[in-house]
Amino acid sequence: MSRTQITLDPETRRPARQRASDLGLSLAEYVRRLVARDLRERPLAVNSVAAFDLGASVGSDIATNKDTTLAEAFASVRRKARESARS
Repeated sequence: MSRTQITLDPETRRPARQRASDLGLSLAEYVRRLVARDLRERPLAVNSVAAFDLGASVGSDIATNKDTTLAEAFASVRRKARESARS
């Protein structure tokens, strides 16, 4: 293991130490676990263009439902990326 020093502002450090304590962990172990989890969950690069050209809009009103439609499109891309990462 290698030693690494980080600097946290008091507004971050206090609740982080409390969360670690609540979990029965040292702050160092809490941070190690957060980093390990973050590295397992590969960040997804979502191309916003994927939300467009989703198909025919016959009878739909994209202007009224655009937030829901975009959220569903991005969720679908993320879900597919996670499934392919597991394979």
